[in-house]
Amino acid sequence: MGTEETTAGHIQELRRGTVVLACLVRLGTPDYGYALLESLNALGIIVDANTLYPLLRRMEKQGLLESEWNTEDARPRKFYRTSPAGEELAVVLTKDWRRIDAALTGLTRGESK
Repeated sequence: MGTEETTAGHIQELRRGTVVLACLVRLGTPDYGYALLESLNALGIIVDANTLYPLLRRMEKQGLLESEWNTEDARPRKFYRTSPAGEELAVVLTKDWRRIDAALTGLTRGESK
C-alpha cells in the first residue's frame, strides 16, 4: 500500500466519527440532505454524498434523527432534524471530542503525563 493510500485511509477513519457529530450538531436546525452536505463541506467537514445519505438513514434508524417530507415545492425533499436522543448524544460526543482534542494538543506540544 502506497503512502498516499495509507494517508487517505487514515484521514477517512479520522473523519468518520466527526461527520456523525457534525450532523447531530448541524441538524439542530432542520435541513435537507443536499443543503447539509453543502454546509458541512463549506465548513471544511468534507463528506461525499454517497457517504452522507446512508449515514443519515442509519442515524434515523438509530433514533438520533427525525425526518419529514416537504412536498410544498415542485420536488419533494426530506428534511432531517436531530431528535432528543441525538441531542443527548451530541452533548456526550462533544465533551469527549474536546477531551481528545486537548490531549492531542498537549501531545503535539510535547507535553506528556
